[in-house]
Amino acid sequence: MESSSETTATVIRTSSSSPHSLSPSSSSSPPPPLQPPPSHQAVVVSPCAACKILRRRCAEKCVLAPYFPPTDPLKFTTAHRVFGASNIIKLLQELPEDQRADAVSSMVYEANARLRDPVYGCAGAISHLHKQVNELQGQLAKAQAELINMQSQQTNLVAFICMEMAQSPPVLPQQSSFDNLVISNPSFIDETNPGSLWDPLWT
Repeated sequence: MESSSETTATVIRTSSSSPHSLSPSSSSSPPPPLQPPPSHQAVVVSPCAACKILRRRCAEKCVLAPYFPPTDPLKFTTAHRVFGASNIIKLLQELPEDQRADAVSSMVYEANARLRDPVYGCAGAISHLHKQVNELQGQLAKAQAELINMQSQQTNLVAFICMEMAQSPPVLPQQSSFDNLVISNPSFIDETNPGSLWDPLWT
């Protein structure tokens, strides 16, 4: 009996001193929340229009990506049909970066012209523009010649008017013409002055 009681007391002491025993305060507080591990979200980068059409992986330093965005696939499709992807890549790699955008614009323009006119392509458009320039230059020269002719006619007309005014006699004033009329026709005074008829009556 004594051994069994001693064993029971030892078990009770062991259970009370065990670190796994829960105290009233520890049972009332919730466990601290677990911090989730940092998740690295993958950034999905859309491939450029060139790599998408060629069905290949678009590398980080793709030489075509800055000039053929995924929102404009027709731009690369047009250039690819005329020049080919390998020629476009080779040409861009041979040029400095500050000239590549202009080169791509030129290739796309020439490709569109070649698709519209397979025979002459861009040369046909340039020839048509040269023809328009020559026609406009001819019209401009004709208009300038007409303007010079009109200015010459105006100058001649002004000179003729000045010459006519210099050769014409001066116009006499009205009083001078009246005096000339009296001198040339003395009877005009008697006709215009009725009092002269009564002069013999008072003499």
